[in-house]
Amino acid sequence: MSDKFTESMYVLANEPSVALYRLQEHVRRSLPELVQHKTDMQSWEEQSQGAIYSVEYACSAVKSMTNSSLYFKNIDSLLRQAIGIKEQISNSQGRSLHDVTPTPSPLVSAPHAPSTSS
Repeated sequence: MSDKFTESMYVLANEPSVALYRLQEHVRRSLPELVQHKTDMQSWEEQSQGAIYSVEYACSAVKSMTNSSLYFKNIDSLLRQAIGIKEQISNSQGRSLHDVTPTPSPLVSAPHAPSTSS
């Protein structure tokens, strides 16, 4: 009986160290893989954040484009007005140049030689 008691005490005394040893072995084997998974997840998170930022930026650009239709209509109206004013200026300059250049009058005749009548 004393052998059994000694053996039980030996097992009870060593059981925690055996459990800790097994735990240490498990951690040593699985830790590199867990570190790799963590690194991969961080990389994916960074890529996801970049993609999310790009999508948010694109959405805000599209929204601002839809809001800018009013400005484009205003620009179109101003351009049409400018073209009309330019045509008016061109037409008035064309008329004033036409008015300034002298044209021979058909009513004025060349001087005649004196006639000899007796």
